[in-house]
Amino acid sequence: MHYILEHLEPRLYKWCQLEYEHISKIVGNEQLIFTNIKSKSQKIKLEKLGKVEKNSVVNLGLETKKICILDPFAPKTLTSEDRKRFDYFIFGGILGDYPMRARTKEELSSKLPGAETRNIGKEQMPTDNAFYVVKEIIEHGKKLEELKFKDSPELEVKEGESIIMPFRYVLVNGKILMSKKLEYLLKTKKGF
Repeated sequence: MHYILEHLEPRLYKWCQLEYEHISKIVGNEQLIFTNIKSKSQKIKLEKLGKVEKNSVVNLGLETKKICILDPFAPKTLTSEDRKRFDYFIFGGILGDYPMRARTKEELSSKLPGAETRNIGKEQMPTDNAFYVVKEIIEHGKKLEELKFKDSPELEVKEGESIIMPFRYVLVNGKILMSKKLEYLLKTKKGF
C-alpha cells in the first residue's frame, strides 16, 4: 500500500510542511511518497518524511488500474473493499479554495486516464485529515459513516479572538485532528 501526495502548491509553505509532517506520522514514512517536488531545498525538508520524487505522479509510469485518486467530486465513495483493487492512493496537496473548484480533476484525474476516483465525502478536508480517513477505511476496515466529523470548527487564538477553519475535520477522541505544530503556527502568526 502506497500513499502518494502530489505537491501542487508553488512553494513549500510552513503550514504545508507541518501538515506533511503530520501525514508522515499518520501513515508512516515507509508508505508515503511525495511527488512533484521540484527544488533541492524542498527535497531535503521532505526526504525524512517519506520517499521524494521530482517528477509528477503522472510521469512515474504506475499501472493506472491500480491507482485510486481521492476526489470529493468522485461519484463513488471509498470502502474497505477498495484495498483489494488499488496499490496507490493519490492525494492532491492543494490549498483549499472556497467554493471548491474541482482542481483534483484538473490537476490529476484528467492526466491519469484509466485511474479510478473515490470520494471520502463531498466536503473539503485538510490533506492530513483526508489521509487519516483513507487509512481508517483501507487499513482498519472502517466505514465512512462510522467516523465522526466537525465542519468549520472554531480555533481560539487568544481570549476574545478565534479563527473559523472552513473545512471538515475528523474527530479523534472528541477533538479535531490537527497537528499541534500547525495549531501553534495558527495561534501565533501575525495578522489574518
